[in-house]
Amino acid sequence: MSDSAQLIDITFPDGTIRSFPSGTTGYDVAHSISPGLARNALSITFNDEILDLSRALTSSGYIKINTWDTEDGKSTFWHSSAHLLAEAVQELYPGTKFAIGPSIEQGFYYDLDFGDVTVSKEDLPKIEDKMMELARNKSEFIRKELPKADAVAYYTEKNDPYKLDLLEGLEDGSISFYTQGNFTDLCRGPHIPKTDIVKAIKLLNVAGAYWRGDSSKKQLTRIYGISFPKKTMLDEFLVMMEEAKKRDHKKLGKELGIYMLDPMVGSGLPIWLPNGTILRRTLEAFLRDEQVKRGYQEVITPHIANLNLYRTSGHYPYYADSQYDPIKVDDEEYMLKPMNCPHHHKIFANKMRSYKELPIRLSEFGTVYRYEQSGELNGLSRVRGFTQDDAHIYCTHDQLKSEIKNCIDLTQYVFSIFDMPVDIRLSFRDENEDKYGGNMEYWERAQRELREVADELGLDYTIAPGEASFYGPKIDFIIRDAIGRKWQLGTVQVDYVMPERFDLTYVGSDNAKHRPVIIHRAPFGSMERFTSILIEHFAGNFPVWLSPVQVAILPISDLYNELAVKYADTLKSHGIRVHLDTRSEQIGAKIRESETNKIPYMLILGQKEFETGNVSVRRHKFGDIGTFAFDEYLNILLEEIREYKIPPKVNQ
Repeated sequence: MSDSAQLIDITFPDGTIRSFPSGTTGYDVAHSISPGLARNALSITFNDEILDLSRALTSSGYIKINTWDTEDGKSTFWHSSAHLLAEAVQELYPGTKFAIGPSIEQGFYYDLDFGDVTVSKEDLPKIEDKMMELARNKSEFIRKELPKADAVAYYTEKNDPYKLDLLEGLEDGSISFYTQGNFTDLCRGPHIPKTDIVKAIKLLNVAGAYWRGDSSKKQLTRIYGISFPKKTMLDEFLVMMEEAKKRDHKKLGKELGIYMLDPMVGSGLPIWLPNGTILRRTLEAFLRDEQVKRGYQEVITPHIANLNLYRTSGHYPYYADSQYDPIKVDDEEYMLKPMNCPHHHKIFANKMRSYKELPIRLSEFGTVYRYEQSGELNGLSRVRGFTQDDAHIYCTHDQLKSEIKNCIDLTQYVFSIFDMPVDIRLSFRDENEDKYGGNMEYWERAQRELREVADELGLDYTIAPGEASFYGPKIDFIIRDAIGRKWQLGTVQVDYVMPERFDLTYVGSDNAKHRPVIIHRAPFGSMERFTSILIEHFAGNFPVWLSPVQVAILPISDLYNELAVKYADTLKSHGIRVHLDTRSEQIGAKIRESETNKIPYMLILGQKEFETGNVSVRRHKFGDIGTFAFDEYLNILLEEIREYKIPPKVNQ
């Protein structure tokens, strides 16, 4: 074999290509860049697959070195911490059966069957201490591959039903295991090199979780945790957790009259209260106005449809587990709407379309219904009935890139209004063909086009194999809120599948029929979830344009009520939402109540204001900000609303 045949080409994120001997490990590549990078490396991403640093590379490809500062690095770190949790449980609670232990967006969990033993939150410090003790052993994470038959024999001997269940779904061939210390787990990896990289651990909660998410199966104990490579990072995280408690949308949503939940109405079915309705309608009006400027046409579709609609789209049975059971009506079956898109496809198909009409952009604030397990419901952020800011764009292949760029521009504009930085993720398919519809040629084309658009726009993005929708790849927008938490919100999806399923066509310039391409797009995602994030992002201190009540007018005594009514009427005539407090209360009490209700502005009216025609203005969280002529203040207020200004940063 020639020397050249023994070399592989490794392409780095900056486009640099270097040759290495076949069999070079990720650690070797990192060390060739710098010893410091090798020390900090946790894993590598090679051709979009995350691998151990010790894995030998035998083919050419693209590489990223994953440190703590990358999402893939954190995922590797937290996955390894889940194994450390399992090892600690194995020592403290012999006989425990182990289900699954993945990394999640913030930390990790492990689902465990403790048998007759009850483990509660009070037991977590003991498990934490054992985890840290084991971490200090500097155990290596060692990968081993076995034939499936040997893996089955191993877990049959251990009498572990959960691992045997997992093995049933794996293809014959080599099955990977990882061992650290005295713990061995069925796992595809990857893992960090050694346990002592984990320097700080906090176990956060204990919850119940059905095996495979199936309520007919055994309920396991799920332990959630988070870990860090530095103790100071944990300290910062705990401070953030305390801040998050203050911002909890369930607490603030109740205090501010945003929404309510009632068991007689049904779990996961929120009712928007007057203040919440103003908030939601204001958000909708903001996006609706922007969409009109960008050529969208709004539609309204029913909350229920014939089951055959969802059979055609493939949502049934693909998502059968998250949908409500069909309803018998006469001789037909109907279903509560789980998705808006099939309805929009029927609108497109309602008449013959010409290429001259395209692109057609249909938008809807459409309410959908999906079954969520009761244990996963969470205020407004996880519900069973929610409204999506859905839009579907039907365009030609030549228009596709331009339309994707327009969708990205709209989504980035929306989040900039709320001062939310955005990270971009390209969610592509993985090798599990059962998860996806359509043919591979369309998928490859759609994924290539999304990547080309991202590159042409100069977006800084990551690629997430396996995160695609069943009908197409997508761009996911992950926003960061005021305290640094990340939330996946808006999406832009390219769809070559639904035009085939619904036989959608348009007549081209050649007078022949052609398939359109569909873009699915939703900046907010869910109005409920987005509102829950907004409440926490602003800690309830909404920008003036969004606040349910924008100005409180507070006369010092009944002598100034007539003037207060005059000013209130003037503000209302300009569309300002006003609370007029003419109660015979001390002004201090009125101010305190307005502060508690987080009303952005308070106008104080007394003798001086009566004589001068001025108003004394207080700003929520800031106190007195000065005296203004009423017309001057009105102009300032209207400009702040018109320009969607964000409130000044304060210690909230």
